[in-house]
Amino acid sequence: MMLEGFIGFIKELKVRNDALFYFGLFCLLLSVICIVLTKTTATQIHGVNAWFKPFKFAVSLGLYSCTMAWYCHYLSDFNTTPFNWTVIVLFGLELLYIIFQASKGQLSHYNISTPTYSLLYSLMGLVAAVVTLYTAYIGLLFFTQSFPKLPSYYVWSIRLGILIFVVFSFEGGLMGSRMNHSVGAINDNSNMWLIGWSKTVGDLRVSHFIGMHALQLLPLLSFYIFKNTKATIVVSIIYGLLAVSTLVQALNGKPLITEKKIEELK
Repeated sequence: MMLEGFIGFIKELKVRNDALFYFGLFCLLLSVICIVLTKTTATQIHGVNAWFKPFKFAVSLGLYSCTMAWYCHYLSDFNTTPFNWTVIVLFGLELLYIIFQASKGQLSHYNISTPTYSLLYSLMGLVAAVVTLYTAYIGLLFFTQSFPKLPSYYVWSIRLGILIFVVFSFEGGLMGSRMNHSVGAINDNSNMWLIGWSKTVGDLRVSHFIGMHALQLLPLLSFYIFKNTKATIVVSIIYGLLAVSTLVQALNGKPLITEKKIEELK
């Protein structure tokens, strides 16, 4: 039954927006190649395999594309074509640049070592801002349009998921302005599973990750588990506060979880 449901979801996603469906699929296939390369190459950047960054970005962009393909279908009088091409062209170029830099064992983010790299890094920031603003506009449409055929709790989960996504997408600008995702060290990483968050100092990527994936998590929880508008709103507020608390924790130079705690969990 689960397999049939998943296949049905994939077919429906393709019908809703085939352009973003195929781009999302392309990103997810690239993520598989990147994770294989983490096991077959030894090139490192800041103490972690160079291919972990493109892997994480490919997964994130793939999920974003498929998620927005699903949500935009609900909007009336919304022209998906400009949005599709904005996402595909801008995120596609960004991902290819990240992969290219990883293949050379060089930084893509925070790299201003040459005028060219500095320009490309600035353009990546512009890409993120443009897509985030476009997503914010879509979120505004969800707040201003009515959806009589959809459960109220589901609509609210999409609204609040997009809102939290936008806020913590822009939180990425904090890392860009600091040229550093760590607080208390210089771009510290660890071998913490696939995510690589620091176990010794504050890591601004934690809140960035939690906040941005409200886009997927809140609607899934609301639609399949809570099925209630009040519960959806309360859980969304708690989730947003969780993202804020991890941001405050990182700014205070404290890691999400220390090496000692990880050992205790083992």
